Formats: sequence, C-alpha cells, structure tokens
Amino acid sequence: MSEEFLNPGEIIKNISLKSNMNACDLGCGSGGWVIPLAKQLKEGTVYAVDILDEALSALESKVSAQNLPNVKIIKGDIEGTLKLREEYFDLVLMTNLLFQVEDKLKVIELAKRLINQNGMILIVDWRKDAPTGLKEGRISLQETKEMAMKAGLKIEKEFIAGVFHWGLILKKI
Repeated sequence: MSEEFLNPGEIIKNISLKSNMNACDLGCGSGGWVIPLAKQLKEGTVYAVDILDEALSALESKVSAQNLPNVKIIKGDIEGTLKLREEYFDLVLMTNLLFQVEDKLKVIELAKRLINQNGMILIVDWRKDAPTGLKEGRISLQETKEMAMKAGLKIEKEFIAGVFHWGLILKKI
C-alpha cells in the first residue's frame, strides 16, 4: 500500500467493515472513495457530501453507471450548516479534506458528532513534506492526532496511506 500514490479500495479493504454499515464521506469530490466503499457496504448506505456541483454531478454519473443504489448524494458545506443525522454513522471519511478547510478542529468535531458510539473516523491526508499536490493548508499527522485528542477522540490506528499520504482511524473515547 505504501508504494502507491493512493489506493482507496485497498485502504477500505483493510478496515473492518460489515456490509450493512452506514458511512459518510465528507468532501467526497467525484467519488474516489465513495465507489469502492459503496461496493463493500452493499446492505448499508454511503452518504456522499460535497459543496461542489461539478464533483457531485460527476459522482452521480459514476454511481448511475455502476448501479450503486446505496449511495445518497448530498450537497452541503461541512464548514457551515450540514444537516445529517448525528450519532448515526459507523464510518465517517475525511480524505484529502483537512488541508482544504479553514477550521480543521471544527470539521473533526463534526465527524465525531456524526459517528455512533462504536463508529470510526478515517482521515487520510497529504504528508506535509510531500513534493506534489497543493502545499497550502497541509496538516501533519502529529497535529491531527493532537486535534483529535482535543476533540475527545482516541487514536485507534495510524498508517502510511501511500507515498504522499498518512492515515488515521479514530474512535470516540
């Protein structure tokens, strides 16, 4: 896994998921994580949230082409008002997202409110020293761990998510 740029399907396979779980991908973009997740959670639902119409439109096409009725596409601002059921999700994903948001702690706290008591948060983001990708706004693994603990979360697992990315799995304390 660490040899590749980033392989969402492989990372998802390495998380202990049951096919009836409900997940939410915050800042889902055009669905690089949504599609493999929806295929694994066949009896559950994957909520795909983004603020960009273009990304959601591209995702809608992919979901339709691959016949994935368990994906719910939601336009929403994760830094503004987002109406999702709290303490509902088994998994909340934030992949390549934290570097793009202004208030990183607020977004981590949102993810915490969304997961149920046994739920988990998967964060994958750019390494600060990665030579490619947008550099502005990047947050280190250590800074993210500190914010997670401040938000009342515990570190379940940390891992190398690809050549340029780190990964964390967080749970409620």
